[in-house]
Amino acid sequence: MGSGSRSNRRPGLLDGLDPEQRAAANAPRGPVCVLAGAGTGKTRTITHRIAHLVDSGHVAAGQVLAVTFTARAAGEMRTRLATLGVEGAQARTFHAAALRQLRYFWPRVVGDRQWDLIEGKFRMVGQAAHRAGAATESEVVRDLASEIEWAKASLVGPDDYPAVAARLQRDIPEPAARVAEVFRNYEKLKTEAQLLDFDDLLLHTTAALEEHGAVAEEFRDRYRCFVVDEYQDVTPLQQRLLDAWVGGRDDLTVVGDANQTIYSFGGASPRPLLEFTRRFPEASVIRLERDYRSTPQVVSLANQVIGAARGRPAGSRLRLVGQRPEGPQPRFAEHDDEPGEAAAVARRVRELIDSGLSASEIAILYRVNAQSEAYEQALSDVDVPYLVRGGERFFSRTEIRQAIVALRSAAANGPDGDVVDLVRQVLGRVGLTDQPPAGGAAREKWDALLALVELAEELTATVPETAGSSLARYVAELEQRAAAAHPPTVEGVTLASLHAAKGLEWDAVFLVGLAEGTLPIQHADGDDEAVEEERRLFYVGVTRAREHLSLTWSLSRKPGGRRNRRRSRFLYGLVPEDHPASRVARTGGGARVTGSKARCRVCDGLLTSTIEVKLSRCSRCPSDVDEELLDRLRSWRTGRARELKVPAYVVFTDATLIAIAEQQPADDGALVSISGIGATKLERFGTEVLAVIRGGER
Repeated sequence: MGSGSRSNRRPGLLDGLDPEQRAAANAPRGPVCVLAGAGTGKTRTITHRIAHLVDSGHVAAGQVLAVTFTARAAGEMRTRLATLGVEGAQARTFHAAALRQLRYFWPRVVGDRQWDLIEGKFRMVGQAAHRAGAATESEVVRDLASEIEWAKASLVGPDDYPAVAARLQRDIPEPAARVAEVFRNYEKLKTEAQLLDFDDLLLHTTAALEEHGAVAEEFRDRYRCFVVDEYQDVTPLQQRLLDAWVGGRDDLTVVGDANQTIYSFGGASPRPLLEFTRRFPEASVIRLERDYRSTPQVVSLANQVIGAARGRPAGSRLRLVGQRPEGPQPRFAEHDDEPGEAAAVARRVRELIDSGLSASEIAILYRVNAQSEAYEQALSDVDVPYLVRGGERFFSRTEIRQAIVALRSAAANGPDGDVVDLVRQVLGRVGLTDQPPAGGAAREKWDALLALVELAEELTATVPETAGSSLARYVAELEQRAAAAHPPTVEGVTLASLHAAKGLEWDAVFLVGLAEGTLPIQHADGDDEAVEEERRLFYVGVTRAREHLSLTWSLSRKPGGRRNRRRSRFLYGLVPEDHPASRVARTGGGARVTGSKARCRVCDGLLTSTIEVKLSRCSRCPSDVDEELLDRLRSWRTGRARELKVPAYVVFTDATLIAIAEQQPADDGALVSISGIGATKLERFGTEVLAVIRGGER
């Protein structure tokens, strides 16, 4: 039955939605695809859609299963549904939903003692590697664990792994046959110990539904309506589980943005999102492009970033339209070295806080976690509190565990009164004072306890009185968040990787370390698809900012070091023409850079593709490669790769060798001007490469 065939019981339920959001929320029951750009209110839209379906009588709240990819997003969805008066709808991550279902059906499907879930696979993968004769250094074991996760998420078993890895040219830590043997050993060890990893939750739940008709029938009678958030990040394994959930039905709503696909390394693919209408030709498709998060200045920059992407599928061409008032222009800054960059960012953070901006509304985002150290020190130097996202888990802190025990005990006694006041009274007994301590560990503890009070205030303000607001309800929400690793906000500047920042937003965002070799990351160079994913990661970073956006990079790693870095190619065309970093420059035999645009060293035409930027010439101009030098470089690379026990392309890609053989750099400065040769590779291979160019072997 279409949603237009009966009126809402609450006429004002969809008030406040824009026309596109309302169209998505009010779409007929059945397949719906919402293409939602960053900041366009997708969570608001899909929770209103669920509320509308429930309110209109199309589905009972308990028959709704909404899944997303992070515990935080699932928690936010539950809170918003409670605000809309929807009780009983399930909002969980894929893994949390599968765990709940598997525990329920286990006695019928397996019958014996339920297997335990392992938190991390590192130790067992190490044992499997030892049995296979593979390297067991920490870095290798971590890479092997990641490769096993990718294989399981991609529905690739140990027997098929070598062929698939070869076809996809996977960058792997050991020969494919050995990785497969490690994979096989790991699965055997795990089965012998009667343990499950997180991927097994999805695999076994899928098998239970596919292979046991009675289980599938009971599940599908229980759940009738499905919603999938962040659908661009679905893996083949998650898609197969979703298919098992849905069965032959079509009451499915998917929401996503192919421009924010940043987890391909883990098996994610936007293909199911982009091909949704091919699978469901009758599906309603709604595009959300009104950006309510960011100022027009930030939105404009974001559109420029993603507009330069190559090979964008038609379904990904969303162009955001800023809805907020005008704001400051994004800032660009070039620094001599990393410590200087970090110090300048910390000073600007201090200025923003002194002007009245909350520290918790500021984030410093970087490509790799190792970059955080310099910013931790710089923020400490200017007395700014910070939180490293991905550090110690909030609910693992001693004071938080003690606080939950105390709150649970108080709730059991059923005290009357205002929930916020009761929470403050209880936490006062475990260390929450009226005034904060001066600083250090004591201040961190105080801030953490205060966050629990603020969560009580948030729930009291958002959850309707009819839903109940007792201390017991607050403790239940707290325990649910602890189980889902969904912490409340704690005061402090956020330090996070670009991947960890997905789904979050701040008033002020600093994107730091925007240099070639870091963004795009060095191992992505030479692979156009990998470089485009790095561009999307940059786009995600830009779209985290509501108002203030700063983009910075440095030319050297250490003070006094060689200033041989180049700013990221993704900044071409973004840095204003009158900015000092946009000056005309010519380095070695490389491309001429004018107004942040790379130009051909032969015809002076604009370079557009990754390979053109690398070769410093456009595809129309003839190659002047020195074939003899190219042979020498390839011979050197083969020997070096054998010494390091890595694939040859890890040393240098073919495209980088061609660029070297064409441009024949004579010194470090000219060598580092070639795309794909950053500070790390210069330090490791620069002297050798220059020797090969001069005619020697090493």
